[in-house]
Amino acid sequence: MGKIHSIETMGLVDGPGIRVVVFFQGCRLRCAFCHNPDTWDFNGGTMELSPDELLDKVKRFKTYFKASGGGVTCSGGEPLMQPEFLLEFFKLCKENGINTTLDTAGFGKGNYKEILNYTDTVILDIKHVDKNGYKKLTGGDMDEFYKFLQAVNEAKSSIWIRHVMVPGITDNYKAMDNLIDVIRELRDIEKFEVLPYHTLGVKKYDKLDIRYRLKDTEPMDKEAALKFESYVKQSLKNKS
Repeated sequence: MGKIHSIETMGLVDGPGIRVVVFFQGCRLRCAFCHNPDTWDFNGGTMELSPDELLDKVKRFKTYFKASGGGVTCSGGEPLMQPEFLLEFFKLCKENGINTTLDTAGFGKGNYKEILNYTDTVILDIKHVDKNGYKKLTGGDMDEFYKFLQAVNEAKSSIWIRHVMVPGITDNYKAMDNLIDVIRELRDIEKFEVLPYHTLGVKKYDKLDIRYRLKDTEPMDKEAALKFESYVKQSLKNKS
């Protein structure tokens, strides 16, 4: 059985086409900028479903997402923290002709290679590329992220890279150059995006009585973020 936080039926930015987005419950990371702290607790969630039950929910919308070239996206929380459930669900999706996307921070419990065999697109959120910075920002050990990164590089899934840019932490060219170095180690990526840090999730922290560690950080300027995004894209293009 899988623990599910929620399901969105009209996701438009969560992979190719229109997506049914399944938000898994539970995450080991504690990203300072996370806007879904309600997905952290492994004992939380609103649904407990078998892979077949989740598939039945997704299939109801197949007519809508199929025509757009869409499918299902597993997000979170962190889907890779429920690897057995995720694998069985993705297998069922492929048996039923449903395109699969994994939206992940690359920080799970392993079995990455087999899961990626049934994953059409990986949306990988690179939190930070410096080991100490990663630890400070997410609370996690970057070695686990690199295990997943290696598995992605050996898989056939399309790769989208996302990076949340936080003012005073990653909004500088040194951070971008380090990010470029990581991306260049990968086979071809299909898409790269810089997501400007925002504070839309702060009220959730107050409601859950969790200290928000970036409370004095202003939202990232969107135009500045776009300039950094263009810088990365141009640098990657020049290298190719």
